[in-house]
This record gives sequence, C-alpha cells and structure tokens, in this order.
Amino acid sequence: MKRMEELLEKLARYPHSDTVANPYLEPYAIDNLRHYFDYMLNQGGKRILLVGEAPGHRGCRITGIPFTSGRAFQEIPHPLLVALKDKIQLPRTETESTATIVWNYLCGKEKIPLFWNSFPFHPHEKGQTNANRAPTDAEVRFGAEILGALHSIYQPDLAAGIGHKGVAALKQVFPGQSFGYIRHPSNGGKAQFIEGMNSII
Repeated sequence: MKRMEELLEKLARYPHSDTVANPYLEPYAIDNLRHYFDYMLNQGGKRILLVGEAPGHRGCRITGIPFTSGRAFQEIPHPLLVALKDKIQLPRTETESTATIVWNYLCGKEKIPLFWNSFPFHPHEKGQTNANRAPTDAEVRFGAEILGALHSIYQPDLAAGIGHKGVAALKQVFPGQSFGYIRHPSNGGKAQFIEGMNSII
C-alpha cells in the first residue's frame, strides 16, 4: 500500500539526537513494523486503535513494534506474536514489563487493538540512552502527524489513549473530539490498565 510505505519512509527519515533515538533508522525495525501493520490490516472485525506515549528502551526501541519486547515474542503464545516471530529480526532479546502485561492480557481476548505511540521514537535524557522519559509537547505535535496518517490508513472504529500523552495526541489530530483514557500498566497501574482495557475491548 502506497500510503503505508510513505508513512514508513517518513519514520525512517527522522534523525537521532542527543535526546531521541529512532529505531526506524535500522532497516530491520522498519521491516518488523511493516510485518505488524500487514498483520493488523488483514484482521477482520471491529478495529481499535490504542495510542501510548513513546517506545521504551527495552521494548519497541529494539523490536520496532509498539508495546512488544523480544521476550514477549519468545515466551507469550499469542497468535500475533507467534505469527510474526519467524518473520521479524531482533538484534537482542530483552524483557519489558509493559509488553508482558499487555500480551498476557490479550492472550485471553479475541480482539487485538492496533498499538501506536504519541511519539514514535525513543525519548531519553541526554547521555541516558538506556532509560526513558516522557515525550515533550513538541514531540507529541510531531507524532500527531504520523498518528493522523496511520488513523487514515487503518480507519479504526474506536480510538483511545493509554496514558495522558496518548489522549493528547489523539485530540491534536481530532480537536473537539473526546477519547477514552486507559491507565498505563507501568508503575503499579496493571489493575487499572486491565479495567480500562476491559471497558474498551
């Protein structure tokens, strides 16, 4: 699909900086993301888009796929993870608690949401590439451009934010509309995340 390739190309053009790492400068990460999008675009039924904050350094920063980790692909028997496991490439395998919580939860569900982030690259403090920080308002504004393009391609029936930055990104793309909020599962938010996901899915 031409529009999807244009989106992927835009992701791959964003440069690294002292405070942002772009995993999509690596061809394998773009290919991983392409496989993920292909899988999701070929699923039937109601389409749900869930927007988080930003890639974590142990998860999407490595895999290129939001809300996943290398360990999740190895250990969690969700059909999506199983289907993509032999297609994707990973330079290393790490575990991330958010990815583990998300995919263990989804193992019991028939509906799979498409995950994305308000800022699609890994934000970190200067000199601290192995840590995470919240994206700035300016970064979320840039991310809104990507989110708008993805929304147009995926055409979800429902969209919600995982964390306040996710909601903020959706509101930038669609001002005046209201969107559901789901608590991020990190930092003790697992129970509230599950409650929020149950209300959406």
